[in-house]
Amino acid sequence: MKKSDSLISRNVTINGRRTSLRMEAELWEALGEICDRESQSFHDVCTQIENKREKSNRTSAVRTYIIDYFRDAATEVGHGRAGHGGK
Repeated sequence: MKKSDSLISRNVTINGRRTSLRMEAELWEALGEICDRESQSFHDVCTQIENKREKSNRTSAVRTYIIDYFRDAATEVGHGRAGHGGK
């Protein structure tokens, strides 16, 4: 995996309000993969994350969501749902 040299800012609309997030290119790519898999836009996924966010800042909440999403997919149950993995 290529290492990011800088953060990338992108505008998203969360709960009808425009804001920006700054993340590494790899995280934007991972979020895009999640959006594709879930058939939702960046705006929709970020709104869902925002509505569940408690104490962390917005960008941290998005990063944590990405990690949790792929961790869940890496479990035996997640592999089974994807049709691969297992022992």
